[in-house]
Amino acid sequence: MLVSSITGSAIVFRNEIYNKYTKSAPTVAVTGERLTKQQLEEGARRGYPGYAVTFQSQPRDPAQAVEVWLERNGKKLQRQFNPYTGEDLGDAISPAILWTAWLGDLHINLLAGPTGRIVNGWGAVILTVMCITGAIVWWPGVSSWRRNLKISKTASWKRFNWDLHSAVGFWTFALVFMWAVTGIYVVFPEPFQRAVNRFYPLDYYRLVTETPQTPVIADVRIIPVADQGPPAPPRRPRRPRTPPHRSTGDKILGFFYAAHFGNFGGATVKTIWTILGLVPGMLFITGVIMWWNRVLSLKLKAIFAGGNSSTAQAAPQSLRS
Repeated sequence: MLVSSITGSAIVFRNEIYNKYTKSAPTVAVTGERLTKQQLEEGARRGYPGYAVTFQSQPRDPAQAVEVWLERNGKKLQRQFNPYTGEDLGDAISPAILWTAWLGDLHINLLAGPTGRIVNGWGAVILTVMCITGAIVWWPGVSSWRRNLKISKTASWKRFNWDLHSAVGFWTFALVFMWAVTGIYVVFPEPFQRAVNRFYPLDYYRLVTETPQTPVIADVRIIPVADQGPPAPPRRPRRPRTPPHRSTGDKILGFFYAAHFGNFGGATVKTIWTILGLVPGMLFITGVIMWWNRVLSLKLKAIFAGGNSSTAQAAPQSLRS
């Protein structure tokens, strides 16, 4: 809960970070003979012993640096090299992008690939159940429910922690519940798609889910230069591509993603999402403190006093408060 809350807030502006720190390939002076692909690969391995070269770009521009990917024991590097001198020109990707991508992988996949993503989905299910049961436990009755909306500044620290958990939980219930439900959808979209499609037929999302692989154009042929004939006349400028048709059901499912990640309303909404995204983590911390005060500390006292946990359970309500 705590990790998902912090990392979720950290990646709200990830698209803006990617756009700002995306590097263009540096240019180099075209001097001498260009190194071969094998020579560049050998130079990269000398600079990074133990690493295997998994990819090497072949830019058409002779003045553009070559990007080389290296990997060792799951650790991956993307470096840029001068294709004429073999000089290492630095990272191909900004550290800010790498750090943001790592946080995104932690938030969505728990750094464990598809397995971590499924575990995260079940965590969202548990959070949904906690929201519902928490709301039931929170309800104090018609006559005193307003009292649970305030935080007493003069109470003891235990009471202050309880008031903080209670009040913040009430005022942010709808938002946390929305994050929990949409978190389930991000990992397990099929049940949501079936439910929405029953009432609002899907067009775009149904097409995506029913096409597990990207369609491949099989009838493209590479024509030799000698057989191409005279140059073709200039083409007319293409019209802007129209967005795919989105039915009402498609818009509902699209909003699930937008609501979870804050991708609507511009920077103002994203700023709010970044701040309020820390609320589940705060509720987790205050909830753990409440559990410690009301349950675990009493059991520990009973154990060290020579009693048992039943003694702690029999303690008066005033002591547990």
